[in-house]
Amino acid sequence: MISAQTFEEDPLALDRQVCFALSIASRNVVALYRPLLEPMGLTHPQYLVMLALWGEAPLSVKELSHLLALEPATLSPLLKRLESVGYLTRSRATSDERRLAVDLTGKGAALREQALAIPPAVVERLGMTLAELQDLHTALTRVITATDRS
Repeated sequence: MISAQTFEEDPLALDRQVCFALSIASRNVVALYRPLLEPMGLTHPQYLVMLALWGEAPLSVKELSHLLALEPATLSPLLKRLESVGYLTRSRATSDERRLAVDLTGKGAALREQALAIPPAVVERLGMTLAELQDLHTALTRVITATDRS
């Protein structure tokens, strides 16, 4: 018979696994964004692309790929979809035909104003203080750094 103490000490107990907690937290947090992003016509991965571009456009696909920690093959369909709805453009750089530049359109830049309501809505829905969220961000950034294979 397994005692409560043995269960607590079990290194394979599901509820003690960092990967399990991260997986559930990630899925649940992304789900919080869904109803906030739908009126903007964005999925969460598309929102991340837009955040990067709102911060620093234009960017090359390579730069965008690095910022988002996504392979260019994963990023390409996101960019195509955002281009098809008129939020960004993709064009070859005149100085280097190999470089694909991604830039916001007026419509994409204007969407930033609507997006300003998203962070406070997420904070409210999480029910955590800004200090708690900053501490969580710091801890997650350390995890990302420790696991980065690039």
